[in-house]
Amino acid sequence: MSEERTVVAMVGNPVSGKGRGAVTYERVLDLMIEAGERHGFDVIDLTGSSFDDSLRRTREESDRYGHLVVAGGDGMISLGANAVGCSGKPLGIVAIGSGNDFARGLGLPVNRIETAVEGIVGAIVRGSHIDVDMGRVTSLPGGDGEPIDRFYGGMLNCGLDASINDRANHSHLPGGSLRYFAAVLVEVTRLKRYGYHIKATLVDGSVEEYDLLTPMITVANSRHAGGGLEISPYSRFDDGLLDLVWIDHMPNPIEIADAISKGYNGRLLASHVFGWKRVRDVEITRADEGAEPPVLMSDGEYVGSVPVRVEAQRRALRVLVPPAVAAEHRADDGSRTLAALERDHRDPVTGVFI
Repeated sequence: MSEERTVVAMVGNPVSGKGRGAVTYERVLDLMIEAGERHGFDVIDLTGSSFDDSLRRTREESDRYGHLVVAGGDGMISLGANAVGCSGKPLGIVAIGSGNDFARGLGLPVNRIETAVEGIVGAIVRGSHIDVDMGRVTSLPGGDGEPIDRFYGGMLNCGLDASINDRANHSHLPGGSLRYFAAVLVEVTRLKRYGYHIKATLVDGSVEEYDLLTPMITVANSRHAGGGLEISPYSRFDDGLLDLVWIDHMPNPIEIADAISKGYNGRLLASHVFGWKRVRDVEITRADEGAEPPVLMSDGEYVGSVPVRVEAQRRALRVLVPPAVAAEHRADDGSRTLAALERDHRDPVTGVFI
């Protein structure tokens, strides 16, 4: 009796890049089909007419495939994470979007189609993967609009960062990093003190509850946003924790310029403009004071509005990676993060400056 062949499902975003995404995805699909013929696996295309349609198809037809490969930017990775998260089915990533921040954080190829496909095929054949954390955001009682229940790999953006992401999404400038940088320059001139009430479960299980009037709160699972800006440089993919990052006070122009420069060399949180601490989960609701927070975004996609609960999902997403990348992740014992905290004079437990 012959063994049942492995089936790999593919999903792309043909509407991205003003139609260029369709051409690029066809190239990825052709390469995967050719590789399947050589290595003995089948490929099916589950790309729908929209993000929601593709997500529906990957969920409804999950019994047809054992691996899922997405081609695109962070939004497509979000689709993949919500399709196979917590299922044990591996996700392959061909990072060909404008940001590619989740793939960048994992050490995967960015905007290199052939290299990415070669790595995915090798991982399928060798069974090479890593298990990484995700964030999960759900609605709390009292909110308006559609109920929220979504996994994310990168960051949940709740303030200024969401406004920047939204502006970058609608920009006509070429290149994700340029669009994001230009959006930063515009939005930092329009800072508002949004009103948030925070209830956070810390690493030791204790609970803190307080109001924050701040232009920005980010709940980060990974380090990067905006095509390489390290908003959360201490984040790790397998610690079962999320990083709460916020603007501590209304910064002056010199502080803003300093923070932007630090964001591109991994030292953003060395700036006293930002607060930081690690959390197991956090509830974000509306405070009595402050401006109404903007629409939340995660991985470049619109999520909804507060009130929400965000919790870490430990090693909930299995990602196909080449053996060398898997070995690098296994070797990460957290010492580099501790060294960065010491360099920036942050207490690793409380998050305060020392």
